[in-house]
Amino acid sequence: MRQSEMTTFLLRLPQALKRQLEEKAQADKRSVNSTVVDIISRALAVHPTGTSLEQRNFIGQKVTAKQIDAVNGLVHLQGIYYRYLIEGNQEYTPTEDYIVIEAVGNILTLRPLMKLGGD
Repeated sequence: MRQSEMTTFLLRLPQALKRQLEEKAQADKRSVNSTVVDIISRALAVHPTGTSLEQRNFIGQKVTAKQIDAVNGLVHLQGIYYRYLIEGNQEYTPTEDYIVIEAVGNILTLRPLMKLGGD
C-alpha cells in the first residue's frame, strides 16, 4: 500500500490490552502497528463463500477449561464437539483458557491465552 493511502488516528485502549498487543507483536517479530493492522484486517474481511461455519464463527473465540474434554480430545463449542490441537503441540493445561486460531474440517487449533497480572 502506498504511503498516500495510509491514515493515522488516535486509539484509546486499556493498558492491559496494549501490553497484550506489544507481547503478541514481539512474539510474532512484528511491529505493534503491523499487528493491529493485521488483526483489524482479518476481523473486517468479507468471508468468501468457501469459508466454513467454523472459520466464520469460531476463529478468535475464547475456550474455557470447562469446554475441553481432554480425555477424549474434544472441545465443545456452540453445542458441537470438535477435535482439537494446541498450537505447537503443547500439552493441555486445565488452568488455562484458550483461543481458537484455526479451523480445518472438524479440528480446531487452540492457543493458550496470556494471563495478565495486576489488573
